[in-house]
Amino acid sequence: MVYFILKRLVQSVFVMLAVAFLAFSLFRFVGDPITQMTGVETSVQDQERLREDLGLNDPFIFQFGRFTGDMLQGDFGFSYRTRQPVAEMIATRIPATLELGVVALIISLLVGIPAGVYTALRPRGIATQAILMTTLVGVSIPTFVIGIMLIFIFGVQLGWLPTFGRGGTVQIGGWESSLFTFEGWRALLLPAITLGVYQLTLTMRLVRAEMMEVMRSDYIRFAMARGVPMHKLHYKHALANTMVPVITIIGLQFGGVIAFSIVTESVFQWPGMGLLFLESIRFVDIPVMGVYLVVIAFFFVLVNLVVDLLYVAIDPRLRVKDV
Repeated sequence: MVYFILKRLVQSVFVMLAVAFLAFSLFRFVGDPITQMTGVETSVQDQERLREDLGLNDPFIFQFGRFTGDMLQGDFGFSYRTRQPVAEMIATRIPATLELGVVALIISLLVGIPAGVYTALRPRGIATQAILMTTLVGVSIPTFVIGIMLIFIFGVQLGWLPTFGRGGTVQIGGWESSLFTFEGWRALLLPAITLGVYQLTLTMRLVRAEMMEVMRSDYIRFAMARGVPMHKLHYKHALANTMVPVITIIGLQFGGVIAFSIVTESVFQWPGMGLLFLESIRFVDIPVMGVYLVVIAFFFVLVNLVVDLLYVAIDPRLRVKDV
């Protein structure tokens, strides 16, 4: 197990370096940050002086080396736009994005897994066909359209839920949370449902496909022949084996929810990292953009490591020395 973890950690370091290199390379073509930081009245000499102070005249390899070296020391630099430390800007936005992603993932699991099991056990039922048709429509509609529809129905027409912002929050240590206030939950519901609809559909269809495959296996038929009760057969034997591949998708879904919450945060003006990233693109705030992508890559790497460990814990066949 120790060798397995060390091997994954070494691989993770190379993944993070590759992401940092790609991000830093692509952001050179986004635009010139100096034109965003200065006005039309700024002289060319002042612009060049500012460019020199920021190190933008240095060769690319030196800029990338300085960027990665500072991050390894815990220094994420300063925003070109606000001159605030990027670490503080990201830290204030992480709670909102994580809470949105976690609630969206929980919604997708609480609905997707039971719906997948139900449609697998009753493949020809009328309810199953209705569920499959509904999920097909849900996965075909873009996320921002779903968000706008929910805003129009529950925010504008019915007036039940707020349509933007985070609602009430409380400070718990250094964490600003909206999970402990009624207004916070009201503001969280619409964006969480919007973000979770696509993940819900993937989870349901994967569970359904895996469950139907497991139910056709020989050991399930043998258990049926022995007279094992159907509820025990379905939920102890079949579902347990179904969850092994599902865990991978769930883990990747969480990373995807965090990474692709940008659209949802933009629609609902949710003050998370995705909205900060969009603002940084607008103002060519390269330090913020670079750190954001590195943080997202870190989430993916961390989730994949956890998924690999769960694989080893669930499947005894993987508990070998050279795993």
